[in-house]
Amino acid sequence: MRNFDQSKKRIADFAKHLPGGVNSNFRMGISPTPLVFERASGPHLYDVDGNRLIDYYLGMGPMILGHNPEPVLTAVVEQLKYGILYAGQSEIEFEAARRLCEIVPCAEMVRFSCAGSEVVQAALRLARAATGRSIIIKFEGHYHGWLDNVLWSIAPTPDQFGPEEAPTPVPASAGQDLPAGQHTEVLPWNNLNLLAARLKRGDVAAVIMEPAMCNTGAITPAEDYLEGVRDVCSETGTILIFDEIITGFRLAPGGAQQRFGVTPDLATFGKAIANGFPVSALAGRADLMEQIASGGVLHGGSYNAQPAAMAAVVATLGELTKPETFTRLEEQGQKLMTGIEGALADADIEAQVQGFPQIFHVALGVSSPITNYRDSLAADKARYIDFTTALLEHGIRVLERGAWFLSTAHNDAVIDETIAAVATVAKAL
Repeated sequence: MRNFDQSKKRIADFAKHLPGGVNSNFRMGISPTPLVFERASGPHLYDVDGNRLIDYYLGMGPMILGHNPEPVLTAVVEQLKYGILYAGQSEIEFEAARRLCEIVPCAEMVRFSCAGSEVVQAALRLARAATGRSIIIKFEGHYHGWLDNVLWSIAPTPDQFGPEEAPTPVPASAGQDLPAGQHTEVLPWNNLNLLAARLKRGDVAAVIMEPAMCNTGAITPAEDYLEGVRDVCSETGTILIFDEIITGFRLAPGGAQQRFGVTPDLATFGKAIANGFPVSALAGRADLMEQIASGGVLHGGSYNAQPAAMAAVVATLGELTKPETFTRLEEQGQKLMTGIEGALADADIEAQVQGFPQIFHVALGVSSPITNYRDSLAADKARYIDFTTALLEHGIRVLERGAWFLSTAHNDAVIDETIAAVATVAKAL
């Protein structure tokens, strides 16, 4: 059994200079303690206590090729020989843009930034400019970054819900500028009738959604839901934005839009796009994207398309477009999902394992598929944290919110070791 005493001590030390000892609130409050790492390789992390951990956080999603993949590292190191930042253009960013536009169905043009929150704001600004409207529709449990105008109803509690047909928008942070959300409306996801009725009033600039709900659970869209949303957005002149920060380059080379065959007007990308380097992208229809150049829509950033990061994009997309890459991810992910499901069933633990081989979700105390945010609250989250804490002590690191990310580095031996640990923990639980 592993212990994490040194990590606990270091976090306490770091807290003298870093609030909470971390640099993102999403890294706080982890049981038994936030961890401090020394290095990473393939599917493994190595912490300051000397533990080797099989990693299913994968940087919260970006490390789709595993840690330190040779093609990405080689490309970045080679590019760094020619400089760090130009405040100008480089051939490597044009190559990255070309490759992304070849892969992603909606991508007639693309702009790069650094973080997902940034490109979400660019997409919303573009939609408002194109339509002359102000209202944005988002959905309960969907996360689109931590800025004030979209940080609404991320994880509301039942006493905050309001009626399902008209949820009460709930701010998610102290200090949030509440007037910034006055044009943001919230609806339940996977309910086409409610959305269609709202859009037919003709005053909505954009609908933004995760095309597969991965920040809360790993929830597939209902049959014909995305197609219906696409149709009603087209009918009402509403811009459809897919937030593919998680699903992009993970559910398929061209993201969820490729996997489900539904093309949005705009889409945002991040995480897996550069295997851990800070890159995000806004892609979409040329007539919309051109407004950034000629329509007065401002998009800026000193670090946008930083050359080394663009080299990481080119190398990562090169690996992800090899036919065998996603075949292997599908096979390994399905093996892991089936193994976890079987181990929990053998231990008589009621659970739901759902989602996609590349990212799936495990919920304890649930016997039927989760279809929206409110369904997800039926899961026994306290017991799941006990489960993840015990798995960590057995060398398996998984997110406490239930998501499991897979990489190409998770081979048969790693999958087998994980399933064995799940079986051991499940029996003890």
